[in-house]
Amino acid sequence: MSSLLRRVRTLLATRERTSGEPHSPNGASSFHLVWALPEVPLRSVAATLEVLEPPANRRLYFWALQVSFVDHRRVVGAGHIGLQWNHRHPGSTAANWGGYGPSSAQRSLLSGSASTLPSVRDDPNTRDFAWKPGHRYRLAIAQGEGAPDGLVAWRGTVTDLESETEVVVRDLYSPGNGLIAPMTWSEVFARCEQPTSTVRWSDLKAVTTSGEDVDPQSVRVNYQSRSDGGCDNTSVAVDELGLLQTTCTRRQVPQGAILPVPA
Repeated sequence: MSSLLRRVRTLLATRERTSGEPHSPNGASSFHLVWALPEVPLRSVAATLEVLEPPANRRLYFWALQVSFVDHRRVVGAGHIGLQWNHRHPGSTAANWGGYGPSSAQRSLLSGSASTLPSVRDDPNTRDFAWKPGHRYRLAIAQGEGAPDGLVAWRGTVTDLESETEVVVRDLYSPGNGLIAPMTWSEVFARCEQPTSTVRWSDLKAVTTSGEDVDPQSVRVNYQSRSDGGCDNTSVAVDELGLLQTTCTRRQVPQGAILPVPA
Protein backbone atom coordinates (compact mmCIF):
# COMPACT_ATOMS: atom_id res chain seq x y z
CA MET A 1 0.00 0.00 0.00
CA SER A 2 2.82 2.42 0.84
CA SER A 3 4.34 1.87 -2.60
CA LEU A 4 0.99 2.64 -4.24
CA LEU A 5 0.62 5.80 -2.16
CA ARG A 6 4.09 6.92 -3.20
CA ARG A 7 3.23 6.42 -6.87
CA VAL A 8 -0.02 8.35 -6.46
CA ARG A 9 1.77 11.19 -4.71
CA THR A 10 4.43 11.26 -7.43
CA LEU A 11 1.74 11.38 -10.11
CA LEU A 12 -0.08 14.20 -8.37
CA ALA A 13 3.17 16.13 -7.90
CA THR A 14 4.06 15.95 -11.60
CA ARG A 15 0.58 16.58 -12.99
CA GLU A 16 -0.09 20.15 -14.08
CA ARG A 17 -2.22 22.15 -11.66
CA THR A 18 -4.78 23.91 -13.86
CA SER A 19 -7.79 23.54 -11.57
CA GLY A 20 -8.51 23.66 -7.88
CA GLU A 21 -7.21 25.93 -5.17
CA PRO A 22 -3.57 27.05 -5.09
CA HIS A 23 -1.88 25.03 -2.36
CA SER A 24 0.60 27.72 -1.33
CA PRO A 25 0.91 28.73 2.33
CA ASN A 26 -1.04 31.97 1.78
CA GLY A 27 -3.58 30.42 -0.60
CA ALA A 28 -2.46 32.39 -3.67
CA SER A 29 -0.81 31.66 -6.98
CA SER A 30 1.75 34.38 -7.65
CA PHE A 31 3.91 35.30 -10.62
CA HIS A 32 6.50 38.03 -10.90
CA LEU A 33 8.40 40.23 -13.35
CA VAL A 34 11.81 40.90 -11.79
CA TRP A 35 13.45 44.07 -13.11
CA ALA A 36 16.97 43.75 -14.56
CA LEU A 37 18.85 46.58 -12.82
CA PRO A 38 22.33 47.18 -11.44
CA GLU A 39 22.61 46.44 -7.72
CA VAL A 40 22.68 50.06 -6.59
CA PRO A 41 20.39 51.79 -4.08
CA LEU A 42 17.44 53.63 -5.59
CA ARG A 43 15.57 56.66 -4.36
CA SER A 44 12.38 56.09 -6.35
CA VAL A 45 10.63 53.53 -8.55
CA ALA A 46 7.41 53.68 -10.57
CA ALA A 47 5.35 51.56 -12.94
CA THR A 48 2.03 51.92 -14.73
CA LEU A 49 -0.67 49.32 -14.15
CA GLU A 50 -3.76 48.77 -16.31
CA VAL A 51 -6.37 46.13 -15.54
CA LEU A 52 -7.38 45.06 -19.04
CA GLU A 53 -9.65 42.18 -18.10
CA PRO A 54 -10.91 42.40 -14.51
CA PRO A 55 -11.73 39.35 -12.42
CA ALA A 56 -15.20 37.87 -12.72
CA ASN A 57 -15.49 36.44 -9.22
CA ARG A 58 -15.35 37.47 -5.57
CA ARG A 59 -11.84 36.20 -4.91
CA LEU A 60 -8.95 38.50 -3.98
CA TYR A 61 -6.56 39.63 -6.73
CA PHE A 62 -3.57 41.85 -5.91
CA TRP A 63 -1.31 43.53 -8.50
CA ALA A 64 1.66 45.39 -7.06
CA LEU A 65 5.03 47.06 -7.45
CA GLN A 66 7.41 45.71 -4.81
CA VAL A 67 10.79 46.91 -3.49
CA SER A 68 13.19 45.90 -0.75
CA PHE A 69 14.44 48.52 1.72
CA VAL A 70 18.19 48.68 2.33
CA ASP A 71 20.43 50.38 4.87
CA HIS A 72 23.97 50.52 3.48
CA ARG A 73 23.26 47.43 1.32
CA ARG A 74 21.74 45.50 4.23
CA VAL A 75 18.15 44.45 3.47
CA VAL A 76 15.88 45.65 6.26
CA GLY A 77 12.45 44.79 4.87
CA ALA A 78 10.22 45.19 1.85
CA GLY A 79 7.04 46.91 0.74
CA HIS A 80 4.48 46.69 -2.05
CA ILE A 81 2.03 49.21 -3.49
CA GLY A 82 -0.77 48.18 -5.79
CA LEU A 83 -4.42 47.77 -6.61
CA GLN A 84 -6.71 45.04 -5.38
CA TRP A 85 -9.87 43.37 -6.57
CA ASN A 86 -11.25 42.87 -3.08
CA HIS A 87 -14.94 42.22 -2.43
CA ARG A 88 -14.54 43.42 1.16
CA HIS A 89 -14.28 47.00 -0.13
CA PRO A 90 -16.85 49.15 -1.97
CA GLY A 91 -17.11 48.17 -5.63
CA SER A 92 -14.53 45.43 -4.93
CA THR A 93 -11.74 47.95 -5.54
CA ALA A 94 -8.95 48.94 -3.16
CA ALA A 95 -5.37 50.20 -2.98
CA ASN A 96 -2.67 48.81 -0.71
CA TRP A 97 0.68 50.15 0.50
CA GLY A 98 2.13 47.88 3.13
CA GLY A 99 5.42 46.33 4.16
CA TYR A 100 7.29 44.25 6.66
CA GLY A 101 10.62 44.03 8.41
CA PRO A 102 13.56 41.72 7.71
CA SER A 103 12.45 38.86 9.97
CA SER A 104 10.71 36.27 7.77
CA ALA A 105 9.76 34.32 10.89
CA GLN A 106 7.86 37.18 12.51
CA ARG A 107 6.93 39.07 9.32
CA SER A 108 6.70 42.20 11.47
CA LEU A 109 4.50 44.76 9.75
CA LEU A 110 5.95 48.22 9.17
CA SER A 111 4.19 51.13 10.82
CA GLY A 112 3.30 54.25 8.91
CA SER A 113 1.26 57.39 8.67
CA ALA A 114 -2.53 57.40 8.77
CA SER A 115 -4.01 57.29 5.27
CA THR A 116 -6.44 59.97 4.14
CA LEU A 117 -8.29 57.28 2.18
CA PRO A 118 -11.16 55.58 4.03
CA SER A 119 -11.23 51.86 4.72
CA VAL A 120 -14.39 49.96 5.56
CA ARG A 121 -12.17 47.25 7.03
CA ASP A 122 -10.19 49.76 9.12
CA ASP A 123 -7.04 48.24 7.61
CA PRO A 124 -4.05 50.63 7.77
CA ASN A 125 -2.55 49.11 4.62
CA THR A 126 -5.60 48.42 2.43
CA ARG A 127 -7.82 51.39 1.66
CA ASP A 128 -10.98 51.98 -0.35
CA PHE A 129 -9.99 53.18 -3.82
CA ALA A 130 -12.33 53.34 -6.83
CA TRP A 131 -10.05 52.25 -9.66
CA LYS A 132 -11.54 51.45 -13.06
CA PRO A 133 -10.67 48.75 -15.62
CA GLY A 134 -9.01 50.23 -18.68
CA HIS A 135 -7.59 53.21 -16.80
CA ARG A 136 -3.83 53.51 -16.43
CA TYR A 137 -2.61 53.94 -12.85
CA ARG A 138 0.88 55.09 -12.01
CA LEU A 139 2.19 53.32 -8.92
CA ALA A 140 5.17 55.08 -7.33
CA ILE A 141 7.42 54.77 -4.28
CA ALA A 142 9.64 57.67 -3.20
CA GLN A 143 10.79 59.30 0.00
CA GLY A 144 8.12 61.07 2.05
CA GLU A 145 8.49 63.08 5.23
CA GLY A 146 7.75 63.08 8.92
CA ALA A 147 9.19 59.70 9.92
CA PRO A 148 10.10 59.02 13.57
CA ASP A 149 13.77 59.38 14.54
CA GLY A 150 15.97 56.67 13.06
CA LEU A 151 13.46 55.79 10.33
CA VAL A 152 12.79 56.92 6.76
CA ALA A 153 9.34 57.72 5.36
CA TRP A 154 8.63 56.01 2.05
CA ARG A 155 5.57 57.43 0.30
CA GLY A 156 3.30 55.30 -1.87
CA THR A 157 1.19 57.11 -4.45
CA VAL A 158 -1.34 56.08 -7.08
CA THR A 159 -2.03 58.41 -10.01
CA ASP A 160 -4.95 57.94 -12.39
CA LEU A 161 -3.29 58.95 -15.67
CA GLU A 162 -6.67 59.41 -17.37
CA SER A 163 -7.78 62.12 -14.93
CA GLU A 164 -4.24 63.11 -13.82
CA THR A 165 -5.35 62.70 -10.20
CA GLU A 166 -2.65 61.66 -7.72
CA VAL A 167 -3.53 60.08 -4.38
CA VAL A 168 -1.10 59.55 -1.53
CA VAL A 169 -1.98 56.21 0.00
CA ARG A 170 0.28 56.76 3.05
CA ASP A 171 3.92 56.78 4.19
CA LEU A 172 5.64 53.64 5.48
CA TYR A 173 8.43 53.95 8.06
CA SER A 174 11.53 51.84 7.50
CA PRO A 175 15.14 51.96 8.71
CA GLY A 176 16.13 51.60 5.07
CA ASN A 177 17.49 54.69 3.32
CA GLY A 178 17.36 53.18 -0.18
CA LEU A 179 15.43 50.80 -2.40
CA ILE A 180 16.60 47.73 -4.33
CA ALA A 181 15.21 44.74 -6.22
CA PRO A 182 12.04 46.20 -7.73
CA MET A 183 9.56 43.83 -9.32
CA THR A 184 5.94 43.84 -10.42
CA TRP A 185 3.64 40.93 -9.68
CA SER A 186 0.19 39.38 -9.60
CA GLU A 187 -0.99 37.54 -6.49
CA VAL A 188 -4.18 35.60 -7.22
CA PHE A 189 -6.29 34.00 -4.48
CA ALA A 190 -8.62 32.29 -6.96
CA ARG A 191 -9.01 28.73 -8.15
CA CYS A 192 -6.74 27.98 -11.08
CA GLU A 193 -9.65 27.45 -13.49
CA GLN A 194 -11.60 30.59 -12.59
CA PRO A 195 -12.18 33.07 -15.45
CA THR A 196 -9.22 34.72 -17.10
CA SER A 197 -8.00 38.13 -15.97
CA THR A 198 -5.24 40.21 -17.54
CA VAL A 199 -3.20 43.23 -16.46
CA ARG A 200 -0.57 45.24 -18.30
CA TRP A 201 2.59 46.74 -16.79
CA SER A 202 4.37 49.56 -18.64
CA ASP A 203 6.72 52.54 -18.27
CA LEU A 204 8.98 50.97 -15.65
CA LYS A 205 11.18 53.66 -14.07
CA ALA A 206 13.91 53.75 -11.44
CA VAL A 207 16.17 56.54 -10.16
CA THR A 208 19.33 55.91 -8.12
CA THR A 209 20.12 57.76 -4.89
CA SER A 210 22.64 59.79 -6.92
CA GLY A 211 19.89 60.91 -9.33
CA GLU A 212 20.70 58.67 -12.29
CA ASP A 213 17.89 57.14 -14.37
CA VAL A 214 18.34 53.35 -14.61
CA ASP A 215 15.14 52.19 -16.27
CA PRO A 216 15.09 48.40 -16.81
CA GLN A 217 15.43 47.20 -20.38
CA SER A 218 14.29 43.67 -19.54
CA VAL A 219 12.57 41.61 -16.84
CA ARG A 220 12.96 38.03 -15.66
CA VAL A 221 9.84 35.87 -15.45
CA ASN A 222 9.21 33.98 -12.22
CA TYR A 223 6.21 31.73 -11.56
CA GLN A 224 5.33 30.27 -8.18
CA SER A 225 6.25 26.64 -8.63
CA ARG A 226 3.78 23.78 -8.58
CA SER A 227 5.57 22.33 -5.55
CA ASP A 228 5.00 25.64 -3.75
CA GLY A 229 1.30 25.57 -4.64
CA GLY A 230 1.19 27.76 -7.75
CA CYS A 231 -1.10 27.30 -10.74
CA ASP A 232 0.46 26.07 -14.00
CA ASN A 233 -1.91 28.09 -16.20
CA THR A 234 -0.63 31.59 -15.53
CA SER A 235 1.47 33.25 -18.23
CA VAL A 236 3.08 36.48 -19.35
CA ALA A 237 3.45 38.16 -22.74
CA VAL A 238 4.77 41.31 -24.36
CA ASP A 239 2.67 43.61 -26.54
CA GLU A 240 3.49 46.95 -28.14
CA LEU A 241 2.69 48.83 -24.92
CA GLY A 242 3.94 46.69 -22.09
CA LEU A 243 4.13 43.40 -20.25
CA LEU A 244 1.00 41.32 -19.73
CA GLN A 245 0.18 38.97 -16.86
CA THR A 246 -2.76 36.60 -17.45
CA THR A 247 -4.47 33.93 -15.38
CA CYS A 248 -6.26 30.78 -16.56
CA THR A 249 -4.50 30.51 -19.92
CA ARG A 250 -1.98 28.26 -21.61
CA ARG A 251 1.54 29.08 -20.43
CA GLN A 252 3.44 30.57 -23.37
CA VAL A 253 6.60 31.84 -21.66
CA PRO A 254 8.73 29.51 -19.50
CA GLN A 255 10.11 30.02 -16.03
CA GLY A 256 13.21 32.22 -16.01
CA ALA A 257 12.63 33.74 -19.46
CA ILE A 258 14.05 37.21 -20.11
CA LEU A 259 11.56 39.57 -21.76
CA PRO A 260 12.28 43.02 -23.21
CA VAL A 261 10.51 46.02 -21.76
CA PRO A 262 8.74 47.91 -24.59
CA ALA A 263 9.97 51.47 -24.98
